[in-house]
Amino acid sequence: MTQLRTATAADTEALGIVMFRAIHEGDSPYTQAQRVAWLARPNSGPDWAARLGRQYVVLSEGEGITGFMSLDPGGYIDLAYILPEARGRGLFARLLARIEAEARRLHAPRLTTHASLMAQPAFARHGFSIDHYETVDRHGQRVARAAMSKSL
Repeated sequence: MTQLRTATAADTEALGIVMFRAIHEGDSPYTQAQRVAWLARPNSGPDWAARLGRQYVVLSEGEGITGFMSLDPGGYIDLAYILPEARGRGLFARLLARIEAEARRLHAPRLTTHASLMAQPAFARHGFSIDHYETVDRHGQRVARAAMSKSL
């Protein structure tokens, strides 16, 4: 069983690799070109570290990091990624429960996110509603997603 813990600065590079693998490996409703446009290489370096450093980040760890989710102080879930081999085991629910607890601690009235086609069903199972669908341009590719929210 994986354990959850709050990420530290030492996890920054590993989280970039988890995000990259979650986007590029396993089944996906996105084409290979869309995946590359979304994230061509793992996030790393000072800008990535600063982005994570401004957020509450919870990760799952077993034999290495298997997934993570992040929350900014305003209640926005910025990142939610789980490795393909760790999906379907309730990890999303466990990560989200920790994120929700932190949002409540911060007195956020609601959670919001921009969910990929892959993540929308998981967020919907946990009470999020679709506010609107949108398509964003990423390096010449159109990528569909949805703005979703949940009142706390």
